[in-house]
Amino acid sequence: MDINLQITDMAGASPEHSLVIVNFVSAIRKQLKNSTCYVFSDNVQYRFRSDDGESRTVIPDASINCRVKSRRGNMFLDSPRFVLEVLSPTTEKYDRSEKMELYRQQEVEEYWIVDWRKKEVEIYELDYENDRPKYFLQNTITEKNKGELKLIHFPGVKITFDELFEEIES
Repeated sequence: MDINLQITDMAGASPEHSLVIVNFVSAIRKQLKNSTCYVFSDNVQYRFRSDDGESRTVIPDASINCRVKSRRGNMFLDSPRFVLEVLSPTTEKYDRSEKMELYRQQEVEEYWIVDWRKKEVEIYELDYENDRPKYFLQNTITEKNKGELKLIHFPGVKITFDELFEEIES
């Protein structure tokens, strides 16, 4: 059994970090009811094979998965379509580099990086350049353009900027 977990010290995770995850999942959950897709918080794992052949396991802060039958216990063996990562001082570098690269390799269609301290959302969409998957920054959402917050690959599913950052003090 080849499991390559990335151990990240989450002792510094703040209540605000958790609030963003809970806000996202609770806003999305009922909207996906009666569909083949489900939203999950940071209690599920995904096992991927990276480009170098290594088996890698990641735990996104939130994900939307439409292929939920491919799993063992709480570990999915197929890629989600959407991933949200909430930055913290201990995970920011990993979320922006290794984790993002692994999601790109697995062709996760949409990747949000949320910074609750700045109240900012970076929305990345997967596309192809020379037949290789690549993330392109589609938008950076702040208080100034908060009306532009939307899920690209789930256009019928809505969450507002204020819902995402509800109960987060400025």
